[in-house]
Formats: sequence, structure tokens, C-alpha cells
Amino acid sequence: MKIRYQVLFGLFLLSIITYLDRVCMNVVSKYVKSDLNLNNESFGYILGAFSLAYALFELPTGILGDKIGPRKVLTRVVLWWSGFTALTGTAFNYLYLLIIRFLFGAGEAGAYPNASIVISRWFPSVEVGRAQSVIWAAGRLGGALTPLLVIPLVHAAGWRMAFFILGIVGAVWAIAWYLWFRDSPAEMPGIKQAEVDEIEKGRKKSVSDHHVDWRIVVKNPNVWVLMLMCHLFFYASYFFTNWSSTYFQEGRHMTEDQAKNFVSLSYFLGAIGCLAGGFASDLLTKRYGLKIGRRVVGVLGLGSSSICFLASGLTTDNELAGYLLALCVLLKDFTLPVAFAVCVDIGKQYSGTVAGAMNFAGQLGGFFITIIFGIIVQQTGNFNYPLFLIAGCLIVASLLWFWIDPTKNLVVEKES
Repeated sequence: MKIRYQVLFGLFLLSIITYLDRVCMNVVSKYVKSDLNLNNESFGYILGAFSLAYALFELPTGILGDKIGPRKVLTRVVLWWSGFTALTGTAFNYLYLLIIRFLFGAGEAGAYPNASIVISRWFPSVEVGRAQSVIWAAGRLGGALTPLLVIPLVHAAGWRMAFFILGIVGAVWAIAWYLWFRDSPAEMPGIKQAEVDEIEKGRKKSVSDHHVDWRIVVKNPNVWVLMLMCHLFFYASYFFTNWSSTYFQEGRHMTEDQAKNFVSLSYFLGAIGCLAGGFASDLLTKRYGLKIGRRVVGVLGLGSSSICFLASGLTTDNELAGYLLALCVLLKDFTLPVAFAVCVDIGKQYSGTVAGAMNFAGQLGGFFITIIFGIIVQQTGNFNYPLFLIAGCLIVASLLWFWIDPTKNLVVEKES
């Protein structure tokens, strides 16, 4: 196996661990709320603390990776978040857990931007899209595995021990990564010169990688529409990350096993959606051009997911609601890799900055829906009202794709 595919496997494991740690709080929510005497509104602020910190530290950590390399930054990121994952199991009251989850989010921020830096340095341009799809699909597989692994562990050893064990898993990955990985293919022990030449020959290089003129990004309306689309898109994403288990058990009165199965199915279908969306967009782009190839996937993915969200909130059949919500994940994640592909399309040498700006807006959306869900449920007792809100956000996000033009690059103004 070529060394770069071993590197991709390392990132594959990283993405799985990321979602194991992130989704764990969702699947053990009833135990945490019971032990710490938290209602849904209070729990929403705890979940939102992670999202807010993640949004605030996402771009700075990505920039740090550009400056000092992803080997050191990813090691720091994973050790940091693994430590606070373990400390989550020591929570004894609301304020303590709020602080721990904020610091956990601050630590995990930058994982995916730095994984993208690894891909940009280690893969020829013709393999970048496929590598990105593998990483995003791995995250969804991590989400699918979380309830299957964590719930039996909670029954055997308690929810606190589950966080401690997940923290150890992350720390092992970080140490192995630091000892083995190198930022440059040429520095990697055991790599053949032929593979180094293959990587370097096929890479897209830019002299402006580390000198971003923020005015170019801020003044571009295409970027603003992309950010708004992602902001609304992530209302749906963070429902599944933070609230789906609570929705199934408290809102739909399912058993823990039923909720576990639907959460797992949702993320499994999300992995399929990630892979299928990138593949479909590439095929459509080759046949009809970049604009249609990106827009069709964006409009259909988010629009159809909106319909399924609305239907799941309206149906009185609990099982049907579960399957509809699982289908929502497949359909919305059909758009996910295409959104990041557009960042490259329009950003070129500023693609990392565009992706960081888009993801920052998305994470803020995740923060808002996490808080709003808890407030609505606590105040009304109705778990379906937030689903109607998310359906509305998705349909607007779907329509915004008609204004996102991947053929319009950022205007690079050279200073005289």
C-alpha cells in the first residue's frame, strides 16, 4: 500500500474518533441529565457550549496548521479534546460540565481543517475529492458506531467510564500519529521516491497559500451566500449530533434500544450520502458543467431532506418518523462534500479561508439550534416544533444554491 493511503487511513481513524467523542453525549444524555438533575433547556446550553467554542476556534486552529504543520497541531488537538472527553466523566454539576464542554469544543476545533491540510500536501489534485469523501464518510461511520459501542459500555460500567475510555482511545491515536507522521511526503521514513514525485507533480500549488487578503473574502457575495447556506444546513446536522437520542426517547417514547438503532442507522446512511454526493456531483459536472454539477446536488439534497424533516414531524407513527429522519441524514449529507468542493472551486489559493469561513457560519448554526431546541421543548413540551423549524431552514438553504456560483472565483487583487 502506498504511504499516502496509510496516511488517509490514519485520518479515517481520526474522523471516526472525532464523532465517537462528539456523539457520545447525545446517546448518554438521559443518564447525564438524571445524575446532574438537568432539564432539556439546561442541557441545551451545555451542548451549545461545545458548538460555540468549536466555531470560535475553528479558523485560528486551521491557520496555525498552515504555519507550523498539521503533525503538531493534530497531535495537540486530539490530546486536548481527549483530555476533556475524559474529564466529562468527572462532572458533578451544571457549571462544571458547561466549562468542560466549552473547552472540549475549543480543543476539537481545527481537526478537519488540519486534515484538509494533510490531504493538500499528501495527495495529487485528482485524488483530493475522493480523500475528502473518505474522511467525511468516516465521521458518519463514527456516529453510527457510537450508540452501538457506548450504550453497552454504559450498562456495563456507567456513563462516566464511557467518556474516560474514549479519552484514552484518542490519546493513543495522537501519540501514534506524532511518532509516525511527517508533514512533508519527502520527510516520511520508508516512502519511495517515485511516490514523492507522483504526489508533488500532481499537487496544486500556490504562492499565496499563507498570505490571505481578508478583504477579498469579505467583499465577495458568493462567499456570503455560501456561509448562509451552511449556517442553515447545520441546523439539521446538529439536531442529529446533539438531540436525536433525546427526541426518539422523550419525544417519541421509544426504548433505548430503538433509539440506539435509529441513531446508528442515521449516521450509516449519512456515510452513504457523503460518498454518493461527491460522486454524483463529479459525474454531473463532467456532463453538464461545474455550475449544474454543484447546484443540482445542493438543491436536491437539501430540498428533499427538508420534505422528510417536515413529514417526520407530522407523522404519528413513531417508527416511520425514525426512518424518515434517517433518510434526512442521507439526503442532507448528499450535499456536504459538494459544499466543501465549492470552497475549492471559488477559493482556489484561498480555498482554506473560504472553507473556514463557511464552516464557522455552519458551527454558529449548530450552536443556535442546539440552544433553541432545548428552549422550545422545555417551554412547550412539543418535540416536533423544532423539526418544523429545521425543515424551513433546509428549504431556504436549498434555494440559496441557485445563487451559489462555483464558476465565479474570488477576485485576487495584487497590490501595486
